[in-house]
Amino acid sequence: MAKRSKIAQAAYDIAKPEAEKLGLELVDAEFKKEGQKTFLRLFIDKKGGLNIDDCEVFSRTIDPILDEQLKHDADYFEVSSPGLTRPLSEPADYRRYSEEKIEVSLFKEIDGVKNFLGKILEVTDETVVFEYEEAKETKKVTLKYEEIARAVRHIEF
Repeated sequence: MAKRSKIAQAAYDIAKPEAEKLGLELVDAEFKKEGQKTFLRLFIDKKGGLNIDDCEVFSRTIDPILDEQLKHDADYFEVSSPGLTRPLSEPADYRRYSEEKIEVSLFKEIDGVKNFLGKILEVTDETVVFEYEEAKETKKVTLKYEEIARAVRHIEF
């Protein structure tokens, strides 16, 4: 699970079911102080990608609910996409990008490999299975989440 402040977690818990009703996935929430102002940001996604209308509809839906139920007011409220190359951190992130190529960095080498480009084959709550090529040979590796230092989508243009 992503590490969130108490306020961000409360906003996440309130917003998650509302996002699901709209066919969206609430990916994360953050409550941050930037300069003298505070920001509450909710990050949403959906299969096939988001557009500005999705963000606007969710914002208009969730804003009054947060005003009523959240015990803390932010100076600014934003709804955003998490971005194409945001790090994957939870099993849901890996499930979302199943069968896609992911750039993976490990905390320590496993069978002489610390960084690789692999395709997600299987995801459980404890592990993720990748397929990757090394020396023109296709290999599979099962990793626990705590072994992964960083994983991001591989975007080809």
